[in-house]
Amino acid sequence: MLIEVENHIISTQLFDKKFACDLNACRGACCIEGDSGAPITLAEIDILEEDLEGIKPFMRKEGIDVVNQQGVFYMDEENEAVTSLVNGKECAFVFFDENGITKCAIEAAHQAGKTKLLKPISCHLYPIRVMQYEGKKALMFNEWEICAPACACGEALDLPVYQFLKKPIIRAFGSAFFEVLKKVDHSLKQDEQN
Repeated sequence: MLIEVENHIISTQLFDKKFACDLNACRGACCIEGDSGAPITLAEIDILEEDLEGIKPFMRKEGIDVVNQQGVFYMDEENEAVTSLVNGKECAFVFFDENGITKCAIEAAHQAGKTKLLKPISCHLYPIRVMQYEGKKALMFNEWEICAPACACGEALDLPVYQFLKKPIIRAFGSAFFEVLKKVDHSLKQDEQN
């Protein structure tokens, strides 16, 4: 079901579905699977281009080569700016830790103080995808088979999607918006009980 919250369209799956990333199970597959790179904003592109030399030490050679050849982004089939890919597969900004788990070079560079960008907001918000619906921003739950372990982990923790994504929701929409989501969640639960 879709509801309107502060001029945004929200899927009630953000409250109904449970989710908590389980990197030991999925190994960061969302950074290497899919049809295109991660959606990226023009502001994020500017920061990546400006801070690229500070990010490169955290990247793999393959990613650096791609970025040097084609830049930090390309336009996908839907004419959306997305991060560049290595061999049409994984994001150019991934690296693999000693356990083979996919990690984000942008995030590692941010933690080391080398870039202002934490990571693209589309990555931080995942599995929420922000899209346009009837002229408004819509926050939708993107159900993907590779996230089955995260859904199972969320169920075990009884952690709704929006609660798991508290920090990125506040980063993208502000703390007041998150507080409204909490009230909506409470109201939906009350409706279920009645």
